[in-house]
Amino acid sequence: MRPDDRKYMKSHEWAKTEGEFALVGISDYAVEHLSDLVFLDLPEVGSTVSADEPFGEIESVKAVSDLYAPVSGEIVEINQDLPDDLDTLKTDPWNAGWMIKVKLTGESPNLMGAAAYEEHLKSEE
Repeated sequence: MRPDDRKYMKSHEWAKTEGEFALVGISDYAVEHLSDLVFLDLPEVGSTVSADEPFGEIESVKAVSDLYAPVSGEIVEINQDLPDDLDTLKTDPWNAGWMIKVKLTGESPNLMGAAAYEEHLKSEE
């Protein structure tokens, strides 16, 4: 079971809300299916993201995938170490592998809890 302290998107991004902020990352399922990660493009601090819209890209040897924002707001911090150490996404996608921290103005109406996300994953297999 994935952590139940966050909400998930069908496209495998997660948001963990902490007061007026949310950490955003991708699930272990996404990392596993992308396999060999080679590049991560994150937005700049101060830029804004809109729920359900792309905020960056992640590239593996297989494909380039857009990263979709589960929340809306202003980016107040990015995980600066992550683009240079993509293995962190394999070893700890839930904590050290966060990508952006957003000052919330809203969230996607398509977010689901951990149990619903688990059911969604079963439909993808």
